[in-house]
Amino acid sequence: MSEQQTTQRPEHAQGGTYTVPGQEYVRDQNYLSTRITRDGADGYPVEPGRYRLVAARACPWANRSIIVRRLLGLEDVLSIGMPGPTHDERSWTFDLDPGGRDPVLGIERLQEAFFARDPEYPRGITVPAIVDTRDGAVVTNDFGQITHDLSTEWTEHHRDGAPTLWPTDADERAEMESVMRRVFTEVNNGVYRCGFAGSQEAYESAYERLFTALDWLEERLSTRRFLMGDAITEADVRLFTTLVRFDAVYHGHFKCNRNKLTEMPVLWAYARDLFQLPGFGDTVDFEQIKQHYYVVHTDINPTQIVPVGPDLSGWLTPHGREELGGDPWGGGTAPGPVRDGEQVTAGHNPLVPR
Repeated sequence: MSEQQTTQRPEHAQGGTYTVPGQEYVRDQNYLSTRITRDGADGYPVEPGRYRLVAARACPWANRSIIVRRLLGLEDVLSIGMPGPTHDERSWTFDLDPGGRDPVLGIERLQEAFFARDPEYPRGITVPAIVDTRDGAVVTNDFGQITHDLSTEWTEHHRDGAPTLWPTDADERAEMESVMRRVFTEVNNGVYRCGFAGSQEAYESAYERLFTALDWLEERLSTRRFLMGDAITEADVRLFTTLVRFDAVYHGHFKCNRNKLTEMPVLWAYARDLFQLPGFGDTVDFEQIKQHYYVVHTDINPTQIVPVGPDLSGWLTPHGREELGGDPWGGGTAPGPVRDGEQVTAGHNPLVPR
C-alpha cells in the first residue's frame, strides 16, 4: 500500500539543501505509481528476470525492499543493483560497480533510468526504484507499494517457507495498516521532520511527536514479540530500518537526542531480535549509512566529517525476546545465506567482521 500522500519537496533534494528556513519539513510522495502485478494491469506483468531493483543500502526506504526481497526469496527472479552511499545534485550513482556503471542496466546514474521513462522527469531521483531491463526505464519508485506488491503480487515466485508479511485476514490487515501509518508519520518520517526542521518551533514539535510515538512502541512491544504479535510482518520491516539507524545517525545528526535506542530497553531488545534474524541485520551497512547522512546533508553537516562510532558490538548481545513466545517465521523458515555478491562489506556490520 502507498504511504499517506503529501505534496512538497522530494526526499532526496539534490544539491545538499534539505531545510527551508522557518518551515517544517514536508516529504514529497508524488512517486511513479505504476505497479508490477500478476495480471499486468498497468502494462507490467510479473516476469522473472525482467526487472531490476535499484536500492542503496544507505537509504532506509530502500533498505525495506532489500529486506523484503531477501525474506521472500526473490533473488533469482528480481536482480538487484546497489548505488553507492552518496549522491550529488543529479542523482544516485553506481560508483561501487566496476567502471562506475550498473552491470545490468549499463548506466552511471539512476537518473538515466528516470529520463528513459520521462525525459523531463521533474522530481527527486529516489530509491528504491524498479527498472524494466527491456528498455532501461523506471517502472516505479513508490517505496510503500513496491514492498507490498513483492509480498502480494509475486507470490508464485516466493521461496518455500517464506513468511506472510501481509495478513490475509481483513481485520488484522486493517490493524497493521493503522500501526504502519503511525510508525510512518511519527517515526520513519518523524526523524526527518526533526533533522530537516527549518525553525526551533518546527523541530521541537517534531521531537515531541517522535518520542511520544517511541514511548507508545516501547509499551506496545512490552507484551508482544513483534508489532503484530507472534510473527514478523511488513510493519516490523518498516520500523526496523529506522531503529537500526537511530544511534548511528538520527540521535546526533538529526538531533533526536532525548535518549539513544540503547537506552530504551524494550525497543533496543526488539531491534536486536530483528537484527539477529536472517534477512534483517545481514542487509545493513553501517558505514554506508553514516557516509550517506553525514556527507550528503551538507546544510546540516557542512564539514562532511563522518563519525567513527558508535560501538556496534551490542547488536549481537542476547535480547531475551524469546520469552514472549511466538515464531518469527509464522510456521515458515528463515531465508538461507546471503547470496554471493550481495554480502555487506566486511567490517561494516558486526555480523560480518573484518
